[in-house]
Amino acid sequence: MHAISPADLPQQIGQTYRSEWLLVDQSMIDRFAVATGDHQFIHIDPARAAATPFGGTIAHGFLLISLLTQLYETSQRPPIAGMTMGINYGFDRVRFVHPVRAGSRIRGLFTLAAVEEKRPGQYQQQTDVSVEIAGVDKPALTAVWISQFLL
Repeated sequence: MHAISPADLPQQIGQTYRSEWLLVDQSMIDRFAVATGDHQFIHIDPARAAATPFGGTIAHGFLLISLLTQLYETSQRPPIAGMTMGINYGFDRVRFVHPVRAGSRIRGLFTLAAVEEKRPGQYQQQTDVSVEIAGVDKPALTAVWISQFLL
């Protein structure tokens, strides 16, 4: 894939890139529960979760956020020429709109919203993020992802 110059990033504003689909299965949810210590039954107990309005186990919201990097890597967004390092700076307006049931497929939509050179060779960008669930009209989450990169 052809790399783009940081000077060409303003022309990328408004461009949306979609990731590949990713399966969020019970095994992934269980491993995340172990890693984070979040063992709420709606995530790890299929029998009890079936009796809730969710109708089964659902992914942790923070699991979905943690998957954004993996989804972004498969989004086919062109690399930035000369980038030596990318840094997560944070998120604005994170909303968990719709639960992701175990066994669902998700994909990310990434739209560059803004880019600014903070100092020579250091850029900050805002990316509007939406995570789609296959077969569901509402997104799983929406957020503004703020990141920086260095040349």
